[in-house]
Amino acid sequence: MKGRAILSILLSVGLSSCLEIGPQAEEIKLKVQGSGETHYTIEEGEHHATLTYKPVEVSTLGFRAKFDSSAIYTTKDPRKQGDINKLMGLSDCSDQHHTNSARFGWRWYKGALQILAYSYINGERSIKYLGDVSLGEYHSYRILLEDGEYVFWLDDKQFSMPRACSGKGDGYKLYPYFGGEETAPHDIDVWVIEE
Repeated sequence: MKGRAILSILLSVGLSSCLEIGPQAEEIKLKVQGSGETHYTIEEGEHHATLTYKPVEVSTLGFRAKFDSSAIYTTKDPRKQGDINKLMGLSDCSDQHHTNSARFGWRWYKGALQILAYSYINGERSIKYLGDVSLGEYHSYRILLEDGEYVFWLDDKQFSMPRACSGKGDGYKLYPYFGGEETAPHDIDVWVIEE
């Protein structure tokens, strides 16, 4: 109950400048297919695919995701090519996502689509490279929220990171995002099937 009260307070002050709330945020950029597949588009010049708020209280977050050739990009500033974009995840411990959260990150780097574990623990960011994935194919992603630990799964690879709380994850879902500091250099498409 405490977590929900904190989230209500956060919502009343607008959560943060980078998260809009409400049905007006559901734009044409988000298309749900009949198969349970959701097609996200991060439009050129934007960071977000969708600005939706969805509270969650889960012990695991699992999905399959597919990128196409639109995931190949070059940043304007070559020093930003290594910046990490975000795929999916959630805020945690009844906090904002820059305080406590777990997400999968991605980037086009050194000629490959790299996937990373990306988390904040009490405001400290941690990143771990998990592996490369193929374009045009679905891959499996899962985050287990265990007591004091996040367990990230990419297909059959596993990596653990510290977690600031225990019990179920209590927060809001996080959706595809481009950046870093730069915005999407062109439309980028991602398909997700949530489990």
